[in-house]
Amino acid sequence: MTSSFEFHTYPARLSDVERDRVLGVLREGAAQGQLSHDTFLHRMELALAARHSEELRALTADLETGGGGRLSRRLYRAVGRVSAFSVRLRRAWQAEKLPPLLLPEPGPYPLRIGRDPANGLRLSHDTVSRLHAELSQRGALWVLRDLGSTNGTTVNGQRVTGAVVVHHGDMVGFGRMSFRLTER
Repeated sequence: MTSSFEFHTYPARLSDVERDRVLGVLREGAAQGQLSHDTFLHRMELALAARHSEELRALTADLETGGGGRLSRRLYRAVGRVSAFSVRLRRAWQAEKLPPLLLPEPGPYPLRIGRDPANGLRLSHDTVSRLHAELSQRGALWVLRDLGSTNGTTVNGQRVTGAVVVHHGDMVGFGRMSFRLTER
């Protein structure tokens, strides 16, 4: 009795080495200004979702051609500068729209911040905890301390764990509410 076997050949599964190489090429292309930030993020997502080597090759085909000529490099730099300008402009626009948060008069007790009506600064927002943070003066310095809030406290975009020194002009956030610290 003879039997016939069918052999199915499936495309080889992508290795981590292949994917890492492509991610490195994309990072380098973004660093050299060959990719805008949005294009870089989109291609990174596609690279992480790719199932075949051909998909990865298509993501970097325009980056691995040796950089093109002098005109291509100038064009990439110009697009990078324009893209960077729009990012800086958006950050500046958002920063100027923040409401001010006046530093309190120095006193023996810290300013408690949260949703609870007993706080010195009550913020009625779903992302603010009842007892969210406190602001106190220690000598000549102002210190902001997160009190174990659920959605976090941030200073200049960085999450606060414990206490951090804050200054006039810093951007502070409690959950999704953000303010610009100002002196009286």
